[in-house]
Amino acid sequence: MSQSPIVTTIALGAPPWPTLDPFLFCVHHADAYPAGNDALGPAAPLTGRDLGQDFAGIDGWRMYHGQRVPGFPQHPHRGFETVTVVRRGLIDHSDSLGATARFGEGDTQHLTAGKGIVHCEMFPLLRKDAPNPAELFQIWMNLPGADKMCEPHFSMLWSETIPRHEVPDAEGRVTRLTTVYGAYAGRATPPPPPHSWANRPHADVAIWTLALPPGGRFTLPAAANPGGQKAPTHRVLYFFEGAEVQVADRRAPVRTGFQLRADADVALFNPGAVDAELLLLQGRPIGEPVAQYGPFVMNTQAEIQQAFADYRRTEFGGWPWPSDDPVHPREAGRFAIHADKRRETPPGA
Repeated sequence: MSQSPIVTTIALGAPPWPTLDPFLFCVHHADAYPAGNDALGPAAPLTGRDLGQDFAGIDGWRMYHGQRVPGFPQHPHRGFETVTVVRRGLIDHSDSLGATARFGEGDTQHLTAGKGIVHCEMFPLLRKDAPNPAELFQIWMNLPGADKMCEPHFSMLWSETIPRHEVPDAEGRVTRLTTVYGAYAGRATPPPPPHSWANRPHADVAIWTLALPPGGRFTLPAAANPGGQKAPTHRVLYFFEGAEVQVADRRAPVRTGFQLRADADVALFNPGAVDAELLLLQGRPIGEPVAQYGPFVMNTQAEIQQAFADYRRTEFGGWPWPSDDPVHPREAGRFAIHADKRRETPPGA
């Protein structure tokens, strides 16, 4: 009897979802925001919401830590990376390096916090005459100790540069596959920041989303570098939208995670009547001690204490923006201005 490719299954309860090294954190944000007002916030009453900590999902949307505009006003990070995969909606980013951006609608931002950065992520509601749905994954990926104090850096992976595949099965049903990192069928993905764990070829980092149509089948290929018994590549498949999915010989309802062996192909089947959508997080483990407190992730508690002391002393460069939650004008398109003042726009914009 062949060994099952499923190591274990995980119930995906309240966020964040469980992750494995090199990943630290994963949240799926999905909000049915209403039409926007003149300030790019919701044109709806905010009464009854715990402003500053609005995670309850009243009416299907959240302000999170925002007071006027939904999102996350300025906050610090050190020692790890954030990967923000935006499927719908837009994010306005500003940071302590003086960099700023508007991105979304299929874009991904990869931010290396390194020795310390302060940033904000606000969700501007641009449409005044229609709803403003937003959906994104916020993923934290660890840095090895040798790179935890590297210079902060962010990269924009514009939607136009992220490979998207349409893979038909034997019956012609097409699975839609988006590969943020991790090549599929020989098609390379955009380069990650220079100090990222994803920048090491042996780390075999993959961040994919898959949408299987009703009755659709797809074979998830084995990892390119599955590692050995001492440090096998970690691979987790999160079933976050749909009704039911079959992974290998096991059927499970939506909001189930599957830890998979990385050295085996895995057959996927959607027996439901609606699309089955899944997120894949894969990577070789860094294999170092993790000390975490809030927005800081280091190797030791002494390093965590030093991070707090450094932030109190330097504020990681200070905050150069006129408010804690700046947003760009409604008419601004997708763009990025880096710390060196280099302006970047999506290809073809």
